[in-house]
Amino acid sequence: MDSDERLKLIQKRIIKSYAWQRDIIVPLSKEFDCTVDELEDVFFDLLDTSSLENLHGTFESAEDICLYQKLNADLRLCWFNGTLELISADEARELKMNVIEEIKNGKSYDDALKEGQLKLFELLKEKTKN
Repeated sequence: MDSDERLKLIQKRIIKSYAWQRDIIVPLSKEFDCTVDELEDVFFDLLDTSSLENLHGTFESAEDICLYQKLNADLRLCWFNGTLELISADEARELKMNVIEEIKNGKSYDDALKEGQLKLFELLKEKTKN
């Protein structure tokens, strides 16, 4: 086995791991409407071995960032915090982090979002009492 074949074998072992397949390859191949093999080949061509090894960790941290940004939009915090300045940046961040924690603990996104919306409304109502 030459060095190129060995490198491909190492890359295949990384990308064929259970966590990679479950979290990245299978879901993205469905979203991109391509085969698992096609997506794996794209990652092989775009990433070196070191990047492949680190990609799952960066995927997990990116999920939190994406969730944080999605909640910012779905709770309309850009409007309530940024435009209208009815709530502070700290209040917005705390609200989002509480919702994220609920989701991480197993609550569905929709249920956690609904609770977040209700908490946001309570926060706005509290401000009318001051």
